[in-house]
Amino acid sequence: MQAGTVLVSAPTLVEPTFRRSVVFMIEHNDSGSLGVVLNRPSESSVQSVLPRWHDLAAKPKAVFVGGPVNQTAALCLGVVKAGLDVGGIAGLQPVAGRVVLVDLDADADMMDELLDGVRIFAGYSGWGMGQLEDELARDDWITCASHHADVLVPPRVDLWGRVLRRQPMPVALLATHPLDLSLN
Repeated sequence: MQAGTVLVSAPTLVEPTFRRSVVFMIEHNDSGSLGVVLNRPSESSVQSVLPRWHDLAAKPKAVFVGGPVNQTAALCLGVVKAGLDVGGIAGLQPVAGRVVLVDLDADADMMDELLDGVRIFAGYSGWGMGQLEDELARDDWITCASHHADVLVPPRVDLWGRVLRRQPMPVALLATHPLDLSLN
């Protein structure tokens, strides 16, 4: 699995932390995996936590819950402007395509010229060696290609359904899976 892949929770994964989640993978190697949940806004605003990043934060301008691990730490993903080469730019670390990790200690005003927007995450989703592979073998996750727009998805968009609908059949049909089967 490559950085930039998204993991879409299977409809059968009902554990509350990851139910109907879309996880953007930042790193995956022999020692483990790290990603952030793209579709879990918190009640905290970027303005209240990291005010200098408020203007660059994509709507909704909330801090997102990146996952259950280390929720007191912040990670920031950004989308670089089209055609920009970020190689060697201090404060930006390429992840996949136009998606970069942004150093929150960097000058936010300077980043405004380089980025279409940022999303800030409290915590992350992490897996130890072999743990994610076990979950994939149980069909807890569907691996999908990401699009840079997934990182900055606007409010009230069902990212889980959107990513599934982009997939070939029959996976695309999972987007119609009801949240509560008893209501079907």
